[in-house]
Amino acid sequence: MRDISLTPFALVFDANGVTLRVSIVREVVAAGYTVLGWEVPDIGAAARALLEAGIRLERYDGIGQDAMGIWSAPGGARVAWFKDPDGNLLSATQF
Repeated sequence: MRDISLTPFALVFDANGVTLRVSIVREVVAAGYTVLGWEVPDIGAAARALLEAGIRLERYDGIGQDAMGIWSAPGGARVAWFKDPDGNLLSATQF
């Protein structure tokens, strides 16, 4: 990974051909919504890998998650949520 640019607002990286922009903030505050997500080919395998690494999957009342914590959206996507060490909500989604 190499940096492309630095501004007062962000540092931009070339992450193996993918542009990654990281905002610069004065204080880290956990957001109450998903801040970053990954598309995965197999949500079951991704959820198992997270659980085996000691990462707890988030559960929400009323959305019908399965035993592992994976939610099946009406459109067919399957999503698992988890938090980073700062408490930000992240997701893995199989479309």
